[in-house]
Amino acid sequence: MARLGTGIGWRPEIADAVERMPGIDWVEVVAENTCPGHLPDSLRRLLDRGVTVVPHGVSLGLGGADRPDAARLAALAERAEALGSPLVTEHIAFVRAGGPLTTTARLEAGHLLPVPRTRDALDVLCENVRIAQDALPVPLAVENIAALISWPGEEMTEGQFLYELADRTGVRLLIDVANLHTNHVNRGEDPAKALAELPLEAIAYVHVAGGFERDGVWHDSHAHPVPRPVLDILADLASRVSPPGVLLERDENFPEPGELERELDAIREAVKDAIKETAGEPVGEAVGEAVGEAVGEAVGEAVGEAVREAVRETARVDVPAAGDAARQRLGLAQAALLSALVAGTPAPEGFDRVRLGVQARSLAAKRADVVAKVAPELPGILGTAYRPAFLAYAQGHPMRGGYRQDALDFAEHVLLGGSPAEGRSRRELRRWWLDRSGPAPRSRSRLARVARVGRALTGR
Repeated sequence: MARLGTGIGWRPEIADAVERMPGIDWVEVVAENTCPGHLPDSLRRLLDRGVTVVPHGVSLGLGGADRPDAARLAALAERAEALGSPLVTEHIAFVRAGGPLTTTARLEAGHLLPVPRTRDALDVLCENVRIAQDALPVPLAVENIAALISWPGEEMTEGQFLYELADRTGVRLLIDVANLHTNHVNRGEDPAKALAELPLEAIAYVHVAGGFERDGVWHDSHAHPVPRPVLDILADLASRVSPPGVLLERDENFPEPGELERELDAIREAVKDAIKETAGEPVGEAVGEAVGEAVGEAVGEAVGEAVREAVRETARVDVPAAGDAARQRLGLAQAALLSALVAGTPAPEGFDRVRLGVQARSLAAKRADVVAKVAPELPGILGTAYRPAFLAYAQGHPMRGGYRQDALDFAEHVLLGGSPAEGRSRRELRRWWLDRSGPAPRSRSRLARVARVGRALTGR
């Protein structure tokens, strides 16, 4: 397994700072935000310097009831090849539900949602992972996610679920210690127990990130400093196995470069101190781990990779195809939950309704924030009215085609009278919408929509 070292999530807002940071061995990029033929100059300079770049996907939905979309897999594979990456990563989550499998409306979450830890969900996930592995040119690692809600009737702990997944598919694990902390606060799960149950030899690398607590709920914001409890979980993991790589995630509210460097130093120290303390123990698992790692390095990465690949291939043979009945059961359950979160339908039986409300508000807030990023003209035109108007819109209008389409749908809703946009702002919004929806629509449905909005604006 490749030794990655210490890294940071590459984001355009901190690109220049990342280039200048000392001790950055590798970076991770959001796969969907990376265009292989048009890499940012900063990222290309890092590649030219020999810095490893790993694409991190967020939209594949491996935990969903449907089989992975071939086009999304092809795009992920293209990015891995363009970046010369040693692996690619995704999440153990579902991000959409409904459609032909359940004969219900297709819904998009715009966020990573937890899969139930049941046999049905595990069977589906294992097959989806195997499909992804076969389509990718490099190894796949999957990440445990943070969650505000728990599924009723779960049959396994998180550690047991991840162990079986890795055992059955040979997939590697991206362990996010911040997510373990989130699930500790929000779902009462013991991070030490989860680590004890994990197949530590399957760990590809580790994520570290910050968040905040509000009204007893921990929000994995990636916009705040890394708290001490997260570093403690990292140290616990490092005392059990030397992680091949550790990466700091920060997605917004970026501090000065010096603060990021101090956070990276704290991460390095937590790992270093845990390994040093473990190495000082007389006998037992710590010594065994140290000896095992020394032997592994002596044998060489090439031999180790050949052995692991043989294990992965053997594991894949044992992965049975998930039956259509299991996929449909999972699909119906996920569609009911997602509909409650984004479409206002009743909460499925067994869920905590208060916690569902927190999750629903969180999803709407994230939609508002991301739409403001992909279409910054909207808050510019609407000013302070943008956010309350969008949150009101989101309550009855689920996202149906990604964030850019969401921005268009919201603007159309406003123009048709769904929000206070008058006078000059209304004219500006109309021009913005027409620039992106017309004036030469490519389909009759788009033509009808343009005509409908035009009549509403002119009063004819």
